[in-house]
Order: sequence, then structure tokens, then C-alpha cells
Amino acid sequence: MSPQDMRRFNAALIAEFRANGGRLGGAFEGRQMLLLTTTGRHSGVPRTSPLAYSGDGSRYVVTASNRGSDRHPEWYRNLLADPAAIVETGDRTFVVRATEVVEPAERERLWAAHKALVPSFGDYEAATARTIPVLVLEPLAG
Repeated sequence: MSPQDMRRFNAALIAEFRANGGRLGGAFEGRQMLLLTTTGRHSGVPRTSPLAYSGDGSRYVVTASNRGSDRHPEWYRNLLADPAAIVETGDRTFVVRATEVVEPAERERLWAAHKALVPSFGDYEAATARTIPVLVLEPLAG
């Protein structure tokens, strides 16, 4: 999928997510999805990405799979520059701080749980030579 096609695809998902209180149909029906809004590291413009997530206590776990591309997704690069972001879950909107999980056992535990919810993430892992980053999004008080 070209970058332009992906932007259109994501824009349609974001619109559907917001119009339906966080619920999506089609291939995404029943999946745990959130919208992550980061700040563009060069532009300073808010950028919103629809992402599958898994939970770990009060934390949200997302992975920078980029559908198995050999490049990290832009939202991940934005979080490296500024780990503060906004999450929408359909019924809630809140500020989070993102942290990449680097400790091997913890990363593997969270990655395995994430793949169990959405097995296609295993396909993404097989499609790339890079290690797919695992991040936790910790809701901030207030």
C-alpha cells in the first residue's frame, strides 16, 4: 500500500472510530483499537494513528510493527522525540506518557500477549529484519 493510500485508509478508520464510539467494522470488528495522537517531530503538528492495543494493568501496550515494513512508523519516531501523547479509546480521551520496553523478558512477555490478541503481528515480525518496538502508554493523572 502506498503512503498516500495508507493515509486515506487511516483517515477512514479514524472517522469510523470517532463516529461509532470506538467501534470498527469489517476486518477490525471486535478488535481493541485506540487512536494515538503524537506531535510531529519536525512539524509540531498533531498526528493521529489508529492502533491495535493490548492491556497490561492500567497500561496500554502498542507495537511499532508498521505492517512488517523495514522502517519504523512515523508515530513511533514522534514518540521518541516527545513521549507525551493523547489516547482516545472511544469513551475516553486522556494524556499518556510512552515508554519503549527494552528489558528483554518484559518485552517478550508483552509482545507475546499482543500477538495472542492479533496473530497477524507474528506475520509482521516474520516480514522484517528489525526488532519491532513494544511501547507502554501510561495514563497520566489529571
